[in-house]
Amino acid sequence: MPLNLPTGLRNLPRETRLFRAPGRVNLIGEHTDYNQGFVMPAAIDFSCWVGLTPREERKLRVRSENTSQSAEAELGGAEPKPCGEWSDYPIGVAVMLERSGFALPGADLLIQSEVPLGAGLSSSAAIEVSVGYALTRLAGREIGLKELALICQRAENEFVGARCGIMDQFTACFGRAGQAILLDCRSLEYRALPLPPSIDLVVCNTMVKHRLASGEYNLRRAECEQAVRILSTVVPRVASLRDVTVEVLKTHQNLLGGTVYRRARHVVTENERVLAAADALERADIAPLRALMAESHRSLREDYEVSCRELDTMVEIAGALSGVYGARMTGGGFGGCTINLVDRAHTAAFRRAVIERYEAATGLRPEVYVCQPSDGVGELIRGGGSDA
Repeated sequence: MPLNLPTGLRNLPRETRLFRAPGRVNLIGEHTDYNQGFVMPAAIDFSCWVGLTPREERKLRVRSENTSQSAEAELGGAEPKPCGEWSDYPIGVAVMLERSGFALPGADLLIQSEVPLGAGLSSSAAIEVSVGYALTRLAGREIGLKELALICQRAENEFVGARCGIMDQFTACFGRAGQAILLDCRSLEYRALPLPPSIDLVVCNTMVKHRLASGEYNLRRAECEQAVRILSTVVPRVASLRDVTVEVLKTHQNLLGGTVYRRARHVVTENERVLAAADALERADIAPLRALMAESHRSLREDYEVSCRELDTMVEIAGALSGVYGARMTGGGFGGCTINLVDRAHTAAFRRAVIERYEAATGLRPEVYVCQPSDGVGELIRGGGSDA
């Protein structure tokens, strides 16, 4: 676990315990999670840190070093209500832990995050998981990482009000240095996938987020659900697009209509791409990922229609550079980031070229984050060790 603490969490009292959870990037498998499909995320070495100090009264006091804002919530009485601010994430986790039978003691939480906000690197899940892990440790109760991930997802779904899948919280819990994760979003079974040590995960932020994103996201989910309703009337045991093959889609294309058919085709073929990418990594053959990631981006652009000019431009620029083993958009779409697998010997040149060419093409100066696969949530043992 990294020991370079953020400035705001250095020189804390000895009774303060330190915890961290990572952000994540999704290598391939987009818009498959809420269709009970497969995803391939990796935890990254950008973390949310939490300094936890016990207090006698059953009150939770949280402070963000990033925003210099504080909030409080009583424990054990009437449930706090969401206020639409950043504090909903840590307080929402406390609420869900209490609902799950954890009698939490009071605490002061000092939170500082290195995960870039709004970049699609799951800063919210990093906050939720680090806080949830810290509070359960303070309560003296062990919690399985899968249970922790599900509780944190509930906090975001039910308290914050965001309909996220399980991928982000699961990755923050189960990430491992040097590895990606193949996650089955239906069963929550997973396995670690080795990533070549010479590869950097380079995230390029387009610096745009188009306003239609949230409404179009909900529409895509509805279109996928419509495809399942139609197909389930003619194909037994179809409970989600996870249960559908390309052949079944082609056979019943006329029932679905053009738009719904394309949405379903993206999800079904994306699941196939994730499994093919996992097979390649397990064979220590990274070469197929270039074509798989390119096809993923094409499908997201043409079938799912969640890309945009800036994302397409960024992917096109990356694809023309040396040392790139794969490039595509990552996240919900309509702006945000691309993920690029780059040979470390070429990373510096890649970063310079992307910044220069993207700015020339769009007038926007991108942010570029060079990441390494990281361990999941854990406690930093004061003095240098870790329980991760």
